[in-house]
Amino acid sequence: MNHSNFHVKVLLALLTAAAAAHAQSFHPGRCPQPSVQEDFDVTKYMGTWYEIEKLPAVFERGKCNQATYSLRPDGTVKVLNFLVPFQVKSNGKRNTIQGVAKVKDSSKPAILGVSFFKGVADGPYWVLSTDYRSYSLVYSCTDYFLFHVDFAWILARTRVLTEDVMIDLECCLTCVICFLHQPRGTTDPSLVGS
Repeated sequence: MNHSNFHVKVLLALLTAAAAAHAQSFHPGRCPQPSVQEDFDVTKYMGTWYEIEKLPAVFERGKCNQATYSLRPDGTVKVLNFLVPFQVKSNGKRNTIQGVAKVKDSSKPAILGVSFFKGVADGPYWVLSTDYRSYSLVYSCTDYFLFHVDFAWILARTRVLTEDVMIDLECCLTCVICFLHQPRGTTDPSLVGS
């Protein structure tokens, strides 16, 4: 028996079970490359955003997560995430995590990498669509061996969006996710994007 193959199979089975338990969105193959917001302006994106809806993410517990972004002097973005209502730890501090986001390529400023821990690779943060003042549609994807895991968020400047805006954004998110998981070349990619 080849122990290397056995270990890979056990690892895949454990990851699959963990994903199913947390309703992660696993898909075969490598991460898709969706269209992102054209002419994205990171400065306009700064401020507080509230999570309205998301694909399940094992690293996010609770509801109504809030993120506050602020531009740092070196051009990177300070990221401060916390749960709403503000949950307090036993030491009296809010349940927060702080990180740094960086534009990966200045020609594609809507594609950022976010890091919360030193020595850990940046997590992708792709702004698919935003009007800067009310909503943002964000996508992230990570490759694992022969499959990838999707994450997506509908964010807003307020804790609630109007029903018509929510319907539009949910429809847009559904269309993007469906498009991204169709076999390559079966749909016109111009139908998806900003």
